[in-house]
Amino acid sequence: MTRRPRTTTAKNVVYNDMDSDLSFSQTKSSDEDSEEWRPSEPKPKATRKTASAPAAGEKKAAAKRTAKPKEPKAPKEPKAPKVPKDPKPRAPRKSAAEKKTQACTALKDSGASVMAGTKRKKNDDIEQDDKPGEGKGEKQTDCPAGERAEESGPSIRMKEERVSFIVSGAHEADGWAGEGSSLAGFRAKKEEVEEEDFTFDEPSLKKQKTSGACLGQPTALPSSEAQALRNELNMCWDLTEVLSTLTCVQRWVCVNIIALLREENTVPFMVRYRKEMINHMDADAVRDVQLVYEELCTLAKKTQSVIQTLKKDGVLTAELEQNLRSCRSADELDHVYSPYKKGSKLTKARRAKALGLEVAASALMDTPHTLDLRAWVKPDTQGLSSVEEVATGVEHILADMIAKDPETLTYVKTLCENSFVTIQSSVSKSAVKEKEQEKTAQSQKNPGAQQNKNKDIDKFHLYFDFTCNIQRIQAHQTLAINRGESLKILTVKVNIPDRVKSDFTRWCINIRWRPKTFGREELRAIIRNAVEDSYKRLIMPFLTRSYRTKLTVAAEKESIAMFVRNLRQRLLVCPVRGCVIMGVDPGFRHGCKLAILSPTSQILHTDVVYLHNSAQQREADKLRHLMIKYSCTRVVIGNGTACRETESFFADLISRCYFHPLDVSYCITSEAGASIYSVSPEAAKEMPDLDPNLRSAVSIGRRVQDPLAELVKIDPKHIGIGTYQHDVSAGALKAALDGVVQECVSFVGVDINICSETLMRHVAGLNVGRARNIAEWREQNGPFINREQLKLVKGMGPKTYQQCAGFIRINPQTQHSARSSPHPVPAMPEKPAAKKGKGKTCVNIPTSFNPLDQTCIHPESYDVAQRFLSLVGGSADQIGSAGLRQCVESKVKTRSVDELAKTVDTTPETLKLIIDGLTQPPGFDIRQNFGQADFKRGIVSMSDLRVGAVLTGRVDNTTLFGAFVDIGVGRAGLIHKSNITLDKLPVSQRRRSLALGPGERVEVRVLNVDPQRGRIGLDLIRVLE
Repeated sequence: MTRRPRTTTAKNVVYNDMDSDLSFSQTKSSDEDSEEWRPSEPKPKATRKTASAPAAGEKKAAAKRTAKPKEPKAPKEPKAPKVPKDPKPRAPRKSAAEKKTQACTALKDSGASVMAGTKRKKNDDIEQDDKPGEGKGEKQTDCPAGERAEESGPSIRMKEERVSFIVSGAHEADGWAGEGSSLAGFRAKKEEVEEEDFTFDEPSLKKQKTSGACLGQPTALPSSEAQALRNELNMCWDLTEVLSTLTCVQRWVCVNIIALLREENTVPFMVRYRKEMINHMDADAVRDVQLVYEELCTLAKKTQSVIQTLKKDGVLTAELEQNLRSCRSADELDHVYSPYKKGSKLTKARRAKALGLEVAASALMDTPHTLDLRAWVKPDTQGLSSVEEVATGVEHILADMIAKDPETLTYVKTLCENSFVTIQSSVSKSAVKEKEQEKTAQSQKNPGAQQNKNKDIDKFHLYFDFTCNIQRIQAHQTLAINRGESLKILTVKVNIPDRVKSDFTRWCINIRWRPKTFGREELRAIIRNAVEDSYKRLIMPFLTRSYRTKLTVAAEKESIAMFVRNLRQRLLVCPVRGCVIMGVDPGFRHGCKLAILSPTSQILHTDVVYLHNSAQQREADKLRHLMIKYSCTRVVIGNGTACRETESFFADLISRCYFHPLDVSYCITSEAGASIYSVSPEAAKEMPDLDPNLRSAVSIGRRVQDPLAELVKIDPKHIGIGTYQHDVSAGALKAALDGVVQECVSFVGVDINICSETLMRHVAGLNVGRARNIAEWREQNGPFINREQLKLVKGMGPKTYQQCAGFIRINPQTQHSARSSPHPVPAMPEKPAAKKGKGKTCVNIPTSFNPLDQTCIHPESYDVAQRFLSLVGGSADQIGSAGLRQCVESKVKTRSVDELAKTVDTTPETLKLIIDGLTQPPGFDIRQNFGQADFKRGIVSMSDLRVGAVLTGRVDNTTLFGAFVDIGVGRAGLIHKSNITLDKLPVSQRRRSLALGPGERVEVRVLNVDPQRGRIGLDLIRVLE
């Protein structure tokens, strides 16, 4: 069927369709903007001009470029565009909100996926009621109410060297990917002034600074590779262009990330050792691009599968194939494909087409003056027996055409964007019935079950009559509504104003679907009826599904972002080293399980004491004997059952100086996941002779000694962080959390000679099998002498070695202790080496220790490091010494890092990393700048709290609606998101949407205390350094 000639081409139409589709979640109302904090000057926009200069031209030029532009690397031309003012002259006039929207307007996704990294709206409708009102009082992670999480959204520019984590004011922004901040004093000539380019309560910036950061990297894939990529996807759109627009990352960066991913590079490796290629993006930003890239590839595969299915069924037309290949989201693809799915009932339009009425519908639009419906009447055929039935069939065909026309869908979405579209939830009839039954059940024998059900219903009381603008609804509200709907407690609908329908109908009849020539009144009535039927029966449900899907995807991403951030900060808590620790798993009936651990986490003693019965004095004597025997001064108590009573018992003994002469202190730590781990196969393998109850006490103690090494043994979902973990995609959550674990383990680094096999698995490039092979090699051959010996391990190919080598350390102290300890080294290394060397083409592996192996410097940069050492007059044996640091400092002060990088023939990013590696002290740990567990000697109860009291505490967990703070009274208090304001935060933390994370120390004021419900309201005074 032919359409009006005014329709644009298929590709452009779909592009515009996308453009309008997401803007509801990316535009902000003016009143929102006026209330948000903004930078005082439009200076950052200038940075963006430079940043996007290389990428701006490439959208037009990329197709014509060949691989040759890769050559002119030396002049560093990307720096030139800093001077001209002509690019994007309109930009400075944009408001803050418009600037952010402008970065993402070219393309949006209309469906259930590929939203990773797109900016979402801010919501100033902060719910001042009981924030976790629908949740259980004692479990913060199960409340279907709260505020939005920090997310990794798009951005346009970023301060130099912003890295993988933004954690606390104690760190330089580039501390993570560069392994520490020892370069802080070396930036006299390179450092740029950081511009206040953020808006408070918005996602951290992702699009990195690009002044001179191109560094000669290609702005397009080689033509053969680009063509191969396009042929592989076989879609009507360009992958890099779509990826760039969806993630708001410059195109040349997307090209490089795609190339790096296709070469099987890991995210930690890219973030630390390929900074110049990814434009200094942090790990979250790279992971977002990776996610969208994978989703687009999945979409392309699914499209190909759908096309093959339709071809088999014989219903594939050229126009349908074009429409399918133009889809840019799974939701769009489903909308186009759904009428042709097998098993679905034949649509009204297809039934009408089967009767041959498509020709009549075409005639109605093209030549209505020649159409006579009576000629189509066939009295003996159902559906054609009268003029009315023929008219109805034509209406159905036209309604189907209207609902699938990209230009029409674009128009109706634009109308919705400019209208007040709301989402509404109300209590369901079944829930009301249950409540009524509960009232009558009060007098019956077993009201318990009914009471529990009623309790669940009451959790959602905030949403019994809830209406919110679709552009302003918060993530926690979306997830709470979804949960209520799935439990059949709430009914949800999307309300689109009637004005949209009237405007849409008028536009269709008078413009888009107006017949080419004059048509009689009865024919115009058919078109009018078709438009109204299409809107009500097809377009409205599509818009509702689209809105609900996008809101859910955005909310899930918010929740996962909060999980990611909380997990990262939980894993990076500073270890408590150099002291004997007693881990206590408290309990009433079965006693408190004890485990005394050496400074190196070896189990010295395990026991069970019964602190909460009549024989308390005897148990206290036993505790004193153990503490003095093992010189144990630190006690770690799990926060489970009987925690409060056990804490009170120890606090009383400490106050009476019962452990004299030892100065004993204790701390409370989360025991989430300890029970699950204690019965796991890994725990049984690690502690085979220990009772599972005692294993949990060991785990609790080790969580303070080395949180990272212990928590990686537990599934991240069981660590007790974040909210709504059961309401988000399990696969997406697992992938995100596993990525963060790998990131943390890699950036901290592992000592290959003493780390556990479990910890090794999470190093970038390694997996369960390779970690096992390394552990076996270590057992058979003794400690590793240098990184090169990793090549002798089975399964360690060049790519795996490249990915993991920089994150593995060879510490000379632990190497010697491992060698001197009783170790099964009867077999000389030569035999296994020769055996393994067979499969490895007998590479000559040096047998001497290389001092660079204890640093973050990658083996591929060792030659550069040696050249730099020669330049500054130092040697590898001086690594970490004050003398070498002084030499490096003086050299960097006299010549900039850029100049030095040219001298040693490398990039400034690589040289900065080398300087960090050479100047950091031996055994440097990036976690040392993080807070440790808080040890105390006294106790305060909830009844001691008074409104207005000022206390210090540590953030225990952050949720979508605020931060829970442990203030030492046995119950965490809540700082609602509305009380976390800009003026209370250090400058370095203002980029983050919630700005607080687990482990951060804060000073708070008590706002209210509700002992009955066990709730404490707090106000943030300041973040303690």
